[in-house]
Amino acid sequence: MPELFKMTATELAPLIQGKTISPVELVSLFLHRIEKYDTELKTYITPLPELALIQAKEAENEIMRGIYKGPLHGIPIGIKDNYCTKGIRTTAGSKLLENFIPNQSATVVTKLLKSGSIMLGKQNMHELGAGVTGTDLTFGSTNNPWNNDYMPGGSSSGAAASLVAGLTTIATGSDTFGSIRVPASMCGVYGLKPTYGLISKYGIIPTAMSLDTAGPMARSVSDLALMLQYMAGYDPLDTASIRVEIPNYTENLTKGIKGIKIGIPSYYLRGLDPEVEKLFLLAVNNLNALGANIVHIEIPELELTTFASFTTVVSEAAAYHTDWLKTHPKDYSTDVHATLLSGALTNSTQYLEAQKARRKMTYALQQIFEDVDLLIGPAIPIETPAWSMDWVSQNLDVENRCMPFTAPVNLTGTPSLTVPIGFDPRGLPVGMQIIGNHLSEELLLQTGHAFETII
Repeated sequence: MPELFKMTATELAPLIQGKTISPVELVSLFLHRIEKYDTELKTYITPLPELALIQAKEAENEIMRGIYKGPLHGIPIGIKDNYCTKGIRTTAGSKLLENFIPNQSATVVTKLLKSGSIMLGKQNMHELGAGVTGTDLTFGSTNNPWNNDYMPGGSSSGAAASLVAGLTTIATGSDTFGSIRVPASMCGVYGLKPTYGLISKYGIIPTAMSLDTAGPMARSVSDLALMLQYMAGYDPLDTASIRVEIPNYTENLTKGIKGIKIGIPSYYLRGLDPEVEKLFLLAVNNLNALGANIVHIEIPELELTTFASFTTVVSEAAAYHTDWLKTHPKDYSTDVHATLLSGALTNSTQYLEAQKARRKMTYALQQIFEDVDLLIGPAIPIETPAWSMDWVSQNLDVENRCMPFTAPVNLTGTPSLTVPIGFDPRGLPVGMQIIGNHLSEELLLQTGHAFETII
């Protein structure tokens, strides 16, 4: 049997159900590893050892009495620290919220805890979700577990790094313009940005309301499917929530992808670092070998991404922070403060033009998906950067290079799955994203699972 901290939820679930593994034993192992290794990695802002053991004992007692809630029962989970947790500090990685204790939990947290998942703690993130490097000056920036001199990506930095380091089994993330997919790529894990509105974002501290999307992160595609099963669903408390039938996301995972038509937009082949390009082309060959039909396509409307995403993000973020910008300006880091101020200076005409651009992009993708089933491209065009002393310039530079690759699906509300495709010569991971039409999560997971079996 593999070491327990390396096993996926899919592998652990039958062992827990069959009483071969004790939830208390499993959780104790993770708490020991967090205490031993997280001082350096900084994947958790608020570990919750006492609560986790209480939840583990409760899960164990239920299972011993024959009450098994499903495949997440007894599974350790990390919760990103922008998900509100009742009675538990929720900081969003910001000094502004250093002592904020919500009186209500996010809908997704409630769902996951009802599934029997065991909350190990609240996980680190780029301050306020407003960046993609994983920088957090208040609580300490998360490091990449493959090499601590390198960034983990953000904003869901703690989730991605903890999965690699064996400090949780599964984790939650959120994605505004790449915050699940960038760290998934830089750390070498699996991350799903679902269709906008499929998962409730009620109780999640916002970055940009019309773009924010909650999603699962894990060490396997099958674990993403298990998590999505519990996370998805209509929530009347979220005005953006969509009312759709939730399928069985695990049912067709092994179906294969023979005959699926996958488009590669030329937009995603420009400006790639050489090792990213090399590994991506190898991944394309692997998809071809699995029976997919690969075609090259043009989507000119993707050129609108940088303007539309930046204008939308900074405007909506600044609107949410209007009062705090006046009363607590010194509680923001330099780069986040500058971003929010630029949003405050954005006028209504610019914002409306950005929304027109979004509609053009959405229509263009709808047309493309009449001809292809999926799109693929590198998750980000760059190799994982080493930490720089000039962190402000680095944050802006990494964001400017990565956002054009990740933001299109946020702007259009479509889903995207990031999968690892190999390692560069420095031993750092590289990722590919698979993009689908609205509510195509089943096909994305099916494709990701097929790819996972051959890498």
